[in-house]
Amino acid sequence: MKLPESYAHLVSEMKNNKYSAKEFALMLKGMMERSEREIRESKFAELMNKHFAASAVPKGIHCLSLRLTDEYSSNAHARRQLPSPELLSLLSENLLHHFVLSTDNILAASVVVNSAVQSSLRPEKTVFHVITDKKTYAGMHSWFALNPVSPAIVEVRGIHQFDWLTRENIPVLEAVEGHYGIRKYYHGNHVTGANLSDTTTPRSFASKLQARSPKYISLLNHIRIYLPELFPNLHKVVFLDDDVVIQRDLSPLWDIDLKGKVNGAVETCKGEDEWVMSKRFRNYFNFSHPLIAKNLNPDECAWAYGMNIFDLHTWRKTNIRDTYHSWLKENLKSKLTMWKLGTLPPALIAFKGHVHPIDPSWHMLGLGYQNKSNIDKVKKAAVIHYNGQSKPWLELGFEHLRPYWTKYVDYSNDFIKNCHILE
Repeated sequence: MKLPESYAHLVSEMKNNKYSAKEFALMLKGMMERSEREIRESKFAELMNKHFAASAVPKGIHCLSLRLTDEYSSNAHARRQLPSPELLSLLSENLLHHFVLSTDNILAASVVVNSAVQSSLRPEKTVFHVITDKKTYAGMHSWFALNPVSPAIVEVRGIHQFDWLTRENIPVLEAVEGHYGIRKYYHGNHVTGANLSDTTTPRSFASKLQARSPKYISLLNHIRIYLPELFPNLHKVVFLDDDVVIQRDLSPLWDIDLKGKVNGAVETCKGEDEWVMSKRFRNYFNFSHPLIAKNLNPDECAWAYGMNIFDLHTWRKTNIRDTYHSWLKENLKSKLTMWKLGTLPPALIAFKGHVHPIDPSWHMLGLGYQNKSNIDKVKKAAVIHYNGQSKPWLELGFEHLRPYWTKYVDYSNDFIKNCHILE
């Protein structure tokens, strides 16, 4: 039978005795099933739109990168050496506090650096090492050359400027980036690849879409595993993601006794929030795979990337990098059946036994996942992390959480104004 267009039509036709009670019941059931299908389809459409919106580069940020790159070619001041020659020796001075930031987002980098310097009790002891890719290098250099954060020191380096990053030293990542099947997985049709079926839930569909983000095969995203080699003279560094804001002085991190461990990180298995702070190994790995089942414990606590204090001196005595490469290679051979989401899973394996838990107040996660973040905790956290799709520089960022990020954007800057950032 043909279903009426609306419930009002169904009631009207029932009043005119068009259907028997049995036919009315069948009609009602059919219309309810149709409504459920339409609601489900609209949820998936919303998730797809959000995924593509989160993956796109906003017009204002693209404009900022282009204008600053042009400035690099036409303005000698934008090309000045960073830092100035008399300060170069401080880049390897272990009495200072060294931060490493890896990103191709100039606006996000400016917020991380500005927030860290403004929150520091001793900014003259702050050194930032900003790593970016070749296409963004000129624009990134221009920004920090034209907008110094003195007395803090900033150096900007492109991946292409590190002599150590050769194909011989990172063969597995070269294979990952060049492998046709892997590139198709990350750069192909994300909707078709997510295998949408009648049993797919919105949450699992969202996870599948997120797992296909091209950033997960970018060397820029894997660069943190090479910190001991890229900074051979440094003993300790804090590594920051580009979607964080620093709200408190971080210098006490260097005083934490890591008890012989390499990685000081916040554990993510001891909170009530099921999206962010209830993560164990089972959330990241496929335990039906024999290698995973044999080597890992599904109940083991996970930890967070985004704000980590690394003891590079101790790290150099371990086989963390080789373990990381080995498991990447195994996952590649298994056609990504061991895990699919990002750089954290291989790190969870490689740093196994090398992690020292630090107090959760140092690093609050989830501001890009949900709009129910506890505002009191947000205000008190040393570092807040907008991990998730709803980045504060995107239109789909949560409005009530955005001000904690935008307060460090210099809206008086001509480049920011001319590119109409977040207008």
